Amino acid sequence: MLLFFIVGLLVHFVFFASIFDIYFTSPLVHGMAPQFTPLPPPARRLVLIVADGLRADALYEFDEKGNPRAPFIRNIIMHEGSWGISHTRVPTESRPGHVALIAGFYEDVSAVAKGWKENPVEFDSLLNQSKYTWSWGSPDILSMFAKGATGNHVFTHSYNADSEDFGAKDVTKLDTWVFDNIKEFFHAARNNQSLFSKLNEEKVVFFLHLLGIDTNGHAHRPTSREYKDNIKLVDEGVKEIVSLLKDFYGNDEKTAFLFTSDHGMTDWGSHGAGHPSETFTPFVAWGAGIKYPQKVSDQQFNDVLLKGWKLESWKRQDINQADVAPLMASLIGVPFPLNSVGILPVNYLNNTDAFKAESMYTNAKQILEQFKVKMTQKKEVTLPFLFTPFKLLSDSKQLDILRKARSYIKQENYDEAVFLCMELIHLSLEGLTYYHTYDRFFLGINVLLGFVGWASYASLLIIKSHSSLTRGVSKEVKKPSHLLLCSFVTIGILMAFFLLIQACPWTYYVYCLLPVPIWYAVLREYQVIQDLVTSLLTFPSRHFVGYLLALALGIEVLVLSFFYRYMLTAGLIVFAGWPFTTQLWTRAKMLSTVLSMWAVYSTHNSLLKKQGLPLINQVVSWIILASSFVVPLLSPRNLLERLFSILVSSMSAYLLLSRGYEALFPLVLSCLMFVWIHMEQETLQQSGVSCKQKVTSIHFSYNTDITQFRQLCLDDIRRAFFLVFFLVTAFFGTGNIASINSFDLASVYCFLTVFSPFMMGALMLWKIFIPFVLVMCAFEAVQLTTQLSSKSLFLMVLVISDIMALAQFQTTSIKQHHDKHFFFLVKDYGSWLDIGTSISHYVIVMCMTIVLVFLNGLAQLLTTKKLKLRGQPKSHLI
Repeated sequence: MLLFFIVGLLVHFVFFASIFDIYFTSPLVHGMAPQFTPLPPPARRLVLIVADGLRADALYEFDEKGNPRAPFIRNIIMHEGSWGISHTRVPTESRPGHVALIAGFYEDVSAVAKGWKENPVEFDSLLNQSKYTWSWGSPDILSMFAKGATGNHVFTHSYNADSEDFGAKDVTKLDTWVFDNIKEFFHAARNNQSLFSKLNEEKVVFFLHLLGIDTNGHAHRPTSREYKDNIKLVDEGVKEIVSLLKDFYGNDEKTAFLFTSDHGMTDWGSHGAGHPSETFTPFVAWGAGIKYPQKVSDQQFNDVLLKGWKLESWKRQDINQADVAPLMASLIGVPFPLNSVGILPVNYLNNTDAFKAESMYTNAKQILEQFKVKMTQKKEVTLPFLFTPFKLLSDSKQLDILRKARSYIKQENYDEAVFLCMELIHLSLEGLTYYHTYDRFFLGINVLLGFVGWASYASLLIIKSHSSLTRGVSKEVKKPSHLLLCSFVTIGILMAFFLLIQACPWTYYVYCLLPVPIWYAVLREYQVIQDLVTSLLTFPSRHFVGYLLALALGIEVLVLSFFYRYMLTAGLIVFAGWPFTTQLWTRAKMLSTVLSMWAVYSTHNSLLKKQGLPLINQVVSWIILASSFVVPLLSPRNLLERLFSILVSSMSAYLLLSRGYEALFPLVLSCLMFVWIHMEQETLQQSGVSCKQKVTSIHFSYNTDITQFRQLCLDDIRRAFFLVFFLVTAFFGTGNIASINSFDLASVYCFLTVFSPFMMGALMLWKIFIPFVLVMCAFEAVQLTTQLSSKSLFLMVLVISDIMALAQFQTTSIKQHHDKHFFFLVKDYGSWLDIGTSISHYVIVMCMTIVLVFLNGLAQLLTTKKLKLRGQPKSHLI
């Protein structure tokens, strides 16, 4: 049985890992030739200013006195340049936003494993293509582009990472540091001939990353005075830098300026999802090569934003965030970033039609190069008779479009040339997606076969080893024939050979060969299958149909709760109210809980006064968190006393990680758990099982007597279902485990305020696990009072979670109205919320076993282990 558990964990780990290997691989390819416009560029240098976390409406709107919040930027819009909205793509985070702006492609979600600081795959960027780049700002952002640059031509100037403190008194210093250092830099350049010569080269980029607005937004919210004042500070700082550069270069009018943001921010100070407040960012361009303002009487946009901003008379030209990279490359005449999927916004260019057409032609060839490399890579590892090319963009069509576009340019029919280039770009992008997802269906089918096979085998094992359903039915046991074994060995060899000749990665062997031994194990139990069918035929049809409908209904409720939370509400309301009719809660000890409440209150007041996180509060918070693992082990092993101790310790830690009424969730959940324990005790006594102990007299024991375990009965299916139901309830009670946007960073301010993605993520993850631990500790009590074997429970939960996965596939397919296999439950596009939700759904139903084993071990430790402090008086039982 131990071997079966180990194999089961490994199999489900493969199921879990498959989604990351199939869905979340990097789309980037390498080996493309650089493409650049052959005509002279309009600018010698470019200044990119990114105000991190700046919402479009916050910049363009007027302040409370009726004055422009950013008067210098507004003056640019009305007299010097072009403007619009840069539409970011979710996930709206700092790293993906900057990658889209500077490299021209949308970050693949596998970068989340790097904490948004590094990309798993190297990529090209505008900074890499420049002659020289100087950058100032956050070390998190600047370092990722400097690492990917070839040669020693990208220079970074950044402050210490500890300066990014959400609890600091004045975080605008992050922006003033940038402005002050730029001024010192150009002042020093006048006395440094080598530096002065480099600054006067062509193809030079200056990159300013301003983090103060984002930090103030997280700490005080975008509607706060601090956030709005920071915008005014940035506006004034940009004005000074523009004046400085014009003076340094003698007003040569060869400098192009771009001002934008990486993402916006919600009213509650978070970002990551797709709300307009997060995806609408400002974009203002002026200087060399940029069109002057255009007055219009009518705009193509129907929103009410223009009137509120009083910009309805100035032509608004929206772009996608990735389009900024090809625009910058066109302005200074460097090759387009090799991995860029951005489309050049020609309407921003103040140049000849010939330059615009040539630039679009270059853009189309650059994206087509990626398509050709991607197609070649896939074709080389696929058997010729199995390879299905992207039919909309054949080799002949590629050549035909390029030839016609070049012909139109020669004939000075530039509009037609631009139109053909746009068509080629869209086809190339569609083809890139096609080849990136080429193997998904094949791999998904193989994982599905293994999935169904494993659920079938686990069900047969439960019936064979832990129930009396098939006892006395079969009269003889037949050994499986050698033909069955030989058949599956042959299938495995053929599959391995098929993968070998296609040079598939080793993970493909795992996904494709795993179903072979699993289905062999299923068919070996044909005697159990035959006995099961015989037993079911003798079972009363009405009872059988009733149990089947009840099981199906329960599974469907669990599945629908992933999409409709109200499916869990009715039962929770009924269960949660029962414990308040008893006197159980009067015995709970509150010392640590009161201390936690004081820490949260004191920290909140300190941050509100901009005094930072007090050291004493930080120390107390970490001590309470650490003690929450130890204090329960010091309490008696009496069932109720130990559970109370676990609750109080967990509540203390949970309070420190809470921001409002969510702090009540563990309390209400614990009420539900105590009701469940009493209900199961009463139900077991009524069913006739010899279990007459009262709950108050039961003690947890580290060494359980296995002779007390009993055979499974139909009620145990309900108990296993309740466990899954309560785990799902605990999961959705605190948010989504994979969605950063579902949590407020302020939840961890009692522990740290300096940005640290992994530490903050770990604290939020523990916040998620606390309700899980409470449920599992309660189930330890249920197992003890009902004499239920944890091994049999493991198998039942395994089957229930597997059935949920299949049912969820069916539900998802119905909701999508498409014929899709169950892997379409997972998304590799959208916000962290969308992606995280799809992953978490898959994780819960596919990896319930893995999570259960970990939680079961932790619950056993918390309920059965007893620590004795030196000098502690011994207790005597009377």
